[in-house]
Amino acid sequence: MDARRDVFQAIADPTRRAILGMVANQPQNVNALAEKFDVSRQAVSLHVKILHECGLLTIRQKGRERYCEGRFDKLSEVAEWIEQYRKFWNSRLDSLEQYLNQIQTKTDKP
Repeated sequence: MDARRDVFQAIADPTRRAILGMVANQPQNVNALAEKFDVSRQAVSLHVKILHECGLLTIRQKGRERYCEGRFDKLSEVAEWIEQYRKFWNSRLDSLEQYLNQIQTKTDKP
């Protein structure tokens, strides 16, 4: 695995996100994945390689075909990273709501 690659790099690309969506329910053969995109099979294979290196896909050989299966447990890294910002923004929005309520209460008083 390339040490420079991580799950954030993997999901940064819309084609890779689409591939993850396609393998979410069932394993897909690389050729079937490639048919869904307007890029070369080689380009799709590179995306699959990156997803595999990031730990988001496993690749199984069945005869001459390679099947990709999603491994979404690695996305927990993304969820944890996002959670800290969700908490931050919820806190900020709660503060804003309190402030607006105070202003409204002041304007409602005669």
